[in-house]
Amino acid sequence: MATSQLTRSRNRAEGNDTAVASFIVGLLGLFIFNFVLGPLAIVLAVVSLVRGTERRTRALIGLALGVADLLVLGALIATHPGGVTLYLGI
Repeated sequence: MATSQLTRSRNRAEGNDTAVASFIVGLLGLFIFNFVLGPLAIVLAVVSLVRGTERRTRALIGLALGVADLLVLGALIATHPGGVTLYLGI
């Protein structure tokens, strides 16, 4: 019994960490690398919610930011008919 409670507690703590990571990655994705960070934020948010995080609101905001990242990417592609390029300044 104590082992399953310890496992649930550990999963919840890891869920809290992934909720915060989802929020941060989703927020960064609005500005840079939204084609990578958007889907990553979505995956982290779903993992966090499945693990039963105590920071459910943070995970949901991370999920919304991940979707917003993909919407920004779609808007960029739609408004630039020649395509969107990644310029590294080299």
